[in-house]
Amino acid sequence: MENRIDRKFAELRARGEKAFVAYISAGDPNLEATHDLALALERSGVDILELGIPFSDPLADGIVNQLAAQRALESGTTPAGVLECIRKIRQSSQIPIVLYTYMNPIFVYGFDAFHRDAEAAGVDGLLILDLPPDENGDRLTLQSSIKRIRLIAPTTPPERIQEITANADGFIYYVSREGVTGEQASVATSVPEHIAKIRATTGLPIAIGFGVSNPEQAREVAGYGDAVVVGSAIVRRIAENATSPDVAAKVGEFVAPLVSAIK
Repeated sequence: MENRIDRKFAELRARGEKAFVAYISAGDPNLEATHDLALALERSGVDILELGIPFSDPLADGIVNQLAAQRALESGTTPAGVLECIRKIRQSSQIPIVLYTYMNPIFVYGFDAFHRDAEAAGVDGLLILDLPPDENGDRLTLQSSIKRIRLIAPTTPPERIQEITANADGFIYYVSREGVTGEQASVATSVPEHIAKIRATTGLPIAIGFGVSNPEQAREVAGYGDAVVVGSAIVRRIAENATSPDVAAKVGEFVAPLVSAIK
């Protein structure tokens, strides 16, 4: 079923543009700020918002995002609170929203209930970092408009790429580096080669993330994929301005040049 993610990529494709995806941890520094940050990011030109559900053991995340999850948990953020925040965002915005999460919070919430409530809140995509396609049995198959976003890494072999893309929806998230999230000094030289391998198996848009932190890197990565994901660099600015009443505006000012670089 088509949703906001499909429509956004179709709109950008018609204009010959790439998508900018911004990641923030929901609840950092609190859910009220998350609401304001979401709207500020959209005003800065962000095409898709990736919201992390804070988890106590975020194995795929570097220190910047780990600390963001810790701050969010300390502020009292829960999966139910994140969904309520999305409902409030939907009162003012139709930006596509992808939830970035680990399986544990969904398991505790109840997979069916979480999926139902997420759809009702206005979630468009679900990226579960530690749920391999092999474990995505019939019970975990999404029967709705929510897209199941899949990850592919530099170490993923060709036969595995084909298996993953066959069960993906919305877009493919290519992890451009081995290891965890975090800002990097340069773009991995292997990105073009791996993107070509993925394109040979799917017509879905390909978003490239993990390490993009400045306009030059964003522009380079946009030349290889259909979308650029920036997370840690944004999250670090949130941390630096967490106590400022203008945190949303300041983060929006930081993101605007990144967006401009890929348009």
